[in-house]
Amino acid sequence: MRLNYPVVFPLNQISFVGEDDSQYFCHLYGRRFNVLSQTYPFPADDEEVRRSELHHRILQFLFGGKNYVGPMKEVLTPREGKERCRILDLGTGGGFWAIDLADEFPTAEVIGVDLAPIQPREVPENCTFELCDLDQFFLPYPSEHFDVIHARFMHTGISNYPRFLNEIARMLRPGGLVILIEPDTEPIADGKTATELTRSGQPSGMRGWFALWEAYAQCLRDKRVDAKVPAQLSTLLTNTHAFDKIVTQEGNIPIGFWPKDPVALTIGQLAWMNYDIMLPALRPLFLSAGMKEWEAKKLIEEAQQDLYYPLVRPSARLHIVHAIKKAT
Repeated sequence: MRLNYPVVFPLNQISFVGEDDSQYFCHLYGRRFNVLSQTYPFPADDEEVRRSELHHRILQFLFGGKNYVGPMKEVLTPREGKERCRILDLGTGGGFWAIDLADEFPTAEVIGVDLAPIQPREVPENCTFELCDLDQFFLPYPSEHFDVIHARFMHTGISNYPRFLNEIARMLRPGGLVILIEPDTEPIADGKTATELTRSGQPSGMRGWFALWEAYAQCLRDKRVDAKVPAQLSTLLTNTHAFDKIVTQEGNIPIGFWPKDPVALTIGQLAWMNYDIMLPALRPLFLSAGMKEWEAKKLIEEAQQDLYYPLVRPSARLHIVHAIKKAT
């Protein structure tokens, strides 16, 4: 069991997180945040760890009990005379995916990277966690070093996503697998996106919910984060010219208790819990963007009203892409 894990800073100094990890956090508007990135908009506290776990459970149901898409087992098959396989989880959050993969593939080395030490201290022997701001020109990992690179629910911490993908391509070995999963920032009501409803002139039936997502997207743009990245994952991967066998999928995630199918209902309940935690977590972001306290309060409360008492069927869309790095 590993009780300490390294911290990788932009200048590549290495230190270790011990029992006192307070130096890696700051507090803003009553919530705890990481100190490594000014870009990532969400807190780094117990509530966010809970959201990270909800994301993990939602995807497990969506993937039929698995933790991944793509030819993971084939890529991680031990090769005669080769070093052990390596898995890199970028934006690991609470570390749930990394720990599960370490358990499933005990001969592989799994590294989870995040902005804050919010992962468990006792983990499988083949799993470690490191701290690093991933929004930089050169990530502190060797070229062609990893067999699998996984990144999900983290594009909001990256101001230059094409550069980030080029770094993934550099770090991944030829024949290696990349998996990207990001939620769309555009809300959906009764199967229609905000854009579709606007074009048709139809009311959304969730005015407060849609207003919050519009404000959130604007805050991301103010931080130089491209809110359209999730829908463009496949194109952005193609533009690196480093990958082939690019497979794109969409996951339609119900929000709430309206689905009839038992699995969809479970996903909807988990998604509802995620957004119930997420809405108040946006308050520091809105206030930091210059919104008045009463404006942020009103925006969040009206979105909560739509979440708690929906007049339509809300949902969200996940963009899921996996690809294989081309042979050199």
